[in-house]
Amino acid sequence: MNLPLNTADRQFTLPGQPEITVVLRPSLRARRLSLRISRLKGQVTLSLPQFCPMVQAENFILEKESWIRAHLADLPSATQAGFDRQVPFAGRTLTICPGQGRQVELKGDLLMVPGRESLVPARVKAFLKLQARLALQEAVDDYSQRLGHPYGRLTLRDTTSRWGSCSTQGNLNFSWRLIMAPPEVLRYVAAHEVAHLEQMNHSAAFWAIVEWLFPGHQAQRDWLKRNGEDLHRYQF
Repeated sequence: MNLPLNTADRQFTLPGQPEITVVLRPSLRARRLSLRISRLKGQVTLSLPQFCPMVQAENFILEKESWIRAHLADLPSATQAGFDRQVPFAGRTLTICPGQGRQVELKGDLLMVPGRESLVPARVKAFLKLQARLALQEAVDDYSQRLGHPYGRLTLRDTTSRWGSCSTQGNLNFSWRLIMAPPEVLRYVAAHEVAHLEQMNHSAAFWAIVEWLFPGHQAQRDWLKRNGEDLHRYQF
């Protein structure tokens, strides 16, 4: 059986219920066929050598169909913020409950959100972004003063490809979802980006600065690799 190939988008469609789109990624560096499934978006990607015959790619996908479907079925489902649902915050789990007044309040492990339930996602997101800004501002101020390098703007975004970045102008960008991670993970990312104010690379000198600012940072890097994508399944 030949799988339909969209040459413009470099995609295969795997027939079945449901149909599965497999994105092709030809690469001069690839030495073999390799499948990857993103835990964040559920995207199936096949990396293959630049001049791999299409029939070989088709057969490989067909052989791996059971594996692909099993892994897609095992992906964590998205969680919409709402009453009686949970959301991670600073490394712990909060339960969202109806609140009074006009402000979202944190009471122990309860996040008290006023208003009707349709407003909960936006209000929880606003609370998380505010707390992220406060925590990141404190961490960045601390590390930049220790390093002796001022920074420009601090911006929060909802990026999926990176947790932070530093521009050549010294502006720092962070994912506000870091507030859902343990505090030491957030502070490691802050130290990482502040270190770029002195070293705009990932050289040994750069990592020495990171280690000086945040000793033992490997544990926090490992946490993000294991758990980072799960923070994106919470929808607001």
